[in-house]
Amino acid sequence: MYRLTKYFPFLLAICLLSSCYNKTGQEKNIFHYNEFSGIPTLDPAFAKSQATMWPAHQLFNTLVEIDDSLHIVPSLATRWDISADRTVYTFYLRNDVYFHDDPAFPGGKGRKMKADDIVYSLSRIMDKKVASPGAWIFSRKTDTLQPFTALDDTTFRLTLLYPYNPILGILSMQYCSVVPREVVEYYGNDFRRHPVGTGPFRMVAWEEGQALVLKRNEKYFENDSAGNSLPYLDGVKVSFYDSKATEFLLFRQKDLDFINDIEASFKDEVLTKAGTLRKEWEGKIRLIASPYLNIEYLGILMDTTNPLLAGSPLRLKKIRQAINYGFDRRKMTLYLRNSLGTPAESGFVPLGLPSFDSVVVRGYHFDPVNTRQLLAEAGFPGGKGLPVIKLLTIAIYADMANFIAKQLEESGIPVQVEVVQKSLLLDMTSGSRAAFFRGSWIADYPDAENYLSVFYSKNPAPPNYTRYHNPAFDQLFEKAIAETNDSIRYELYRQADQLMINDAPVVPLWYDKAVRLVQTRVVGFRANALNLLELRTTRFQ
Repeated sequence: MYRLTKYFPFLLAICLLSSCYNKTGQEKNIFHYNEFSGIPTLDPAFAKSQATMWPAHQLFNTLVEIDDSLHIVPSLATRWDISADRTVYTFYLRNDVYFHDDPAFPGGKGRKMKADDIVYSLSRIMDKKVASPGAWIFSRKTDTLQPFTALDDTTFRLTLLYPYNPILGILSMQYCSVVPREVVEYYGNDFRRHPVGTGPFRMVAWEEGQALVLKRNEKYFENDSAGNSLPYLDGVKVSFYDSKATEFLLFRQKDLDFINDIEASFKDEVLTKAGTLRKEWEGKIRLIASPYLNIEYLGILMDTTNPLLAGSPLRLKKIRQAINYGFDRRKMTLYLRNSLGTPAESGFVPLGLPSFDSVVVRGYHFDPVNTRQLLAEAGFPGGKGLPVIKLLTIAIYADMANFIAKQLEESGIPVQVEVVQKSLLLDMTSGSRAAFFRGSWIADYPDAENYLSVFYSKNPAPPNYTRYHNPAFDQLFEKAIAETNDSIRYELYRQADQLMINDAPVVPLWYDKAVRLVQTRVVGFRANALNLLELRTTRFQ
């Protein structure tokens, strides 16, 4: 009896959605995907990974958002004004947006969203008691006395300490999703399981480790160009199979509507080395590959006061540079990624951003002669006397790590690959307990500042996981973010990127592509450079 009661809400949700089943037992208008890594929370203040960003994008809205062309466009705000000194942003809000129904509201009915909700939501990110990993996004940028103000129910004001061009992009981040104060206070720490927003879908049930069920928000405020209410789907169902093989099998059986990225073990079954579908898959599924503002890299801890680096060769710039020259990114991308990505032979700022310029920012390419020379200059000729360097990674990147380790060993750099759980690796990198680690950085907004902030010494971890500290870099970075002329700002970004790359706190691997395998019945499922899961206009044919 206890178990039935415990799972009743979840079972009820499945039953409610079962009305959308057809005779073959498949759900007609429910979009299915699998979240391999699980979803740790549905509180947008903690939306620091793709796994949490995707459901947050369905459940919540932000003041502004980024369209498919990487332009900032209205969402909860209809328009905004910027003061002459570019420090005061005034947003004019929609007056037809309602929060999802929830028992925390009087009568269980969601109320209208107001400017006070914006003030509360953005202030909550900065609240030390909340401990949001996104607290850094406003740190040392917004006014210290009154950063956020509700002028009336439909007018919100943000005040900066100084001109900061990327602020609109920051406001589009999932961290900045709008939440109602009374609901957060009603559930307390359990808000992570009871998310209430204004988004196109609302949560019906979440049984951790089993499934998450979202249902269409009948009161959603957006319409398509023909005046039809969005979203088109009746709901979304997320499963949590932690096996990529199981995920692929479910996709083949049409139990999943798409899968994101392609795991190494079945990649060659589906794709050619050129990154196209093999003939036997043509017409059965669709491949969507598009530029993705994500860089895959290896990070190197730079805080020489950390005991972890005592006696470590990673303290030496020449060793870090030797590692960067010591393996073939082009071969790795061709054979391990089936050409789904671009070898990262420029800086940390990836291909796809307007400031990217591989001619101006020169990174590293495979050069074993240079690697051996740097080793000798560092005092380890031929690698003699060089201690083993441990590289931490997660299981799905083990093949990549082993490829790099093998090539580095041939150059005289001994590397030991250690595979750990993703949660442990995140904990270790945040706590400066990993000297050499695999990482990735997905753009939160389309500006190089988002990538270079990873190396700004005044930022904590996240985002500065390497604890990189260079006053000259900081000076360029600060000058760039205050610059309003795009051309000048881009040049400053490139200078900062080059300076950092020369110091080699990271080993860039590849600039990514978003790769999705999609069932042929799915239409209106658009790719975007941020790889957000956009389901508002998705439907089935």
